[in-house]
Amino acid sequence: MSWPPPGPTGAERPEREYEKVAAPKKGRSAGAQSKPWRSLALILIAIVALTGGMFASGNTTPRLGIDLAGGTSITLRAVPERGQESAINKANMDTAVNIMERRVNGLGVSEAEVQTQGNDNIIVNIPKGTNSKQAREQVGTTAKLYFRPVLATEVSGGAAASPSPSASSSGKAGDKATDKTGDKATSTGSATPSATATKQGRAVTDGLKADATPSAGGTTSPKASTTPKASTSPAPSASGGTSNDATAKLQAQYAALDCSKKDVRATAGKGVKPTDPTVACGQNSQGLWQKYVLGPAAVDGTDVKKAQAVFNTQNASGWTVTMEFTSKGAKKFADITGKLAQNQSPQNQFAIVLDGDVVSDPYVSQALTGGNAEISGRFTQEQAQSLANMLSYGALPLTFKEDSVTTVTAALGGDQLHAGLIAGAIGLALVVLYLVVYYRGLAMIAVASLLVSAILTYVIMSLLGPAIGFALNLPAVCGAIVAIGITADSFIVFFERIRDELREGRSLRPAVERGWPRARRTILVSDFVSFLAAAVLFIVTVGKVQGFAFTLGLTTLLDVVVVFLFTKPLMTILARGKFFGRGHSWSGLDPRRLGVTPPLRRTRRPSGPAAGPVETKEA
Repeated sequence: MSWPPPGPTGAERPEREYEKVAAPKKGRSAGAQSKPWRSLALILIAIVALTGGMFASGNTTPRLGIDLAGGTSITLRAVPERGQESAINKANMDTAVNIMERRVNGLGVSEAEVQTQGNDNIIVNIPKGTNSKQAREQVGTTAKLYFRPVLATEVSGGAAASPSPSASSSGKAGDKATDKTGDKATSTGSATPSATATKQGRAVTDGLKADATPSAGGTTSPKASTTPKASTSPAPSASGGTSNDATAKLQAQYAALDCSKKDVRATAGKGVKPTDPTVACGQNSQGLWQKYVLGPAAVDGTDVKKAQAVFNTQNASGWTVTMEFTSKGAKKFADITGKLAQNQSPQNQFAIVLDGDVVSDPYVSQALTGGNAEISGRFTQEQAQSLANMLSYGALPLTFKEDSVTTVTAALGGDQLHAGLIAGAIGLALVVLYLVVYYRGLAMIAVASLLVSAILTYVIMSLLGPAIGFALNLPAVCGAIVAIGITADSFIVFFERIRDELREGRSLRPAVERGWPRARRTILVSDFVSFLAAAVLFIVTVGKVQGFAFTLGLTTLLDVVVVFLFTKPLMTILARGKFFGRGHSWSGLDPRRLGVTPPLRRTRRPSGPAAGPVETKEA
């Protein structure tokens, strides 16, 4: 009789039935094994895509803040006039930010940051290489808005000038006008451009040759009008009795003015009294810089009571800008528009000048006496809103006072960055050393997860610089260092849950799957608390502390992504190997080091009446 006897015995059936129940169903094993690989593939694709976007955009390093790269940080506090406390609101503060950005850009500064913080603060961060004194003078003063008559204009650089805008009296037909960004006048009787002289590719329009004095009743009668002469420079004569010497000087300034240069635009028309004629620069709808000779200011920006962008469906006007003047401003505006309406282009235009820059130059065809006016043209919503904001700012009852000015040299910023990187390296080294000593082989998984988290953090920070203006400052570096401990804590929670399952007598693969749900809940709760603290800190604080809060919140979210898509799938895969699965002494999962008593091994006895010694065999 052979051994073992043929056919299943009673002693063998329970074992085979146990094996049948324990084995996974056909077709299920492949799906279960592919899940961790899918998660790893997903996070790998995300890393490759983000890294590719970083190199494609050319932003391969995070943008550094003022305290690291060096520069000047100016904190301005809005102060309303007496009785105008409600003027400090979001709309007015956003308009002020827009004006200050124009001023800083006028200095030729690149990558400057102007943003509101809190309800009444504006932070201006200007990188190194800028005259901090000049910058403080530019951003700390109240914007000046004036309406000046155009005496002469020409494209600076050699292209023909574009059509000018027009202003119309609100609610009246026949007063349409078109901005540089828009159409020709649609009203009857609107002025047509006069002849221009062309020489050496430059279109030049002569200025007024004589003054026009207002007549009684607010209308005007020009004293004299001459046709343009063929010349390469205008011969303007500003109203108000300007001397021949002053006129010659103004003409020389106009001839030498090159608005295509940033440094020239930064000084053109700046510091000129409202009662004096001046030269100025503006940009037309083709993106070309245009230069002007402007007469004395006829209307002050504070005479504008209200300006807003509206969508006008009448006559297919589209987006327009409406202006409402004060009673004093309405009379002055009626006087200047009545005077300009008697002239031909460009002397029928008035320039809206903000801080010495022409932001619009509409033309008129009749006196606008209703106290309201509308500037129409082919505006986009953004263009109309921008012009309305600039018109509104001239009447804002706001001034700004410096709360603080911080200047950091590039050398000091480099030292701070170097010290921050050293602190981060020391913190990371201590965390890795602890993991190696305490968790041994499991430290490999933790280090790989930290590396993935670091790559994602670096790439996302590099992309957020140009995307939302994120700048890595010293508090943000501190937030990244703190995040190392938060991320490592998630790994420790997961590893300890696995160890608890092993102590209960389970093998590694079931221990990983049973320990993950418990670890997952703990990790999510812990990261939620950290993210909530970072969000509250970001909302209620101002200044550089927000950099710490933003970095802490970002790294907390990335911790959840890395643990779910990388750490857990990698642990599942490695648990199937011999090194971790059999509890190697250096795996960190050695049952003897964990105090686990090995289970008794089963033996199989043959059935039947055979007597004598029984051969034992491990199951």
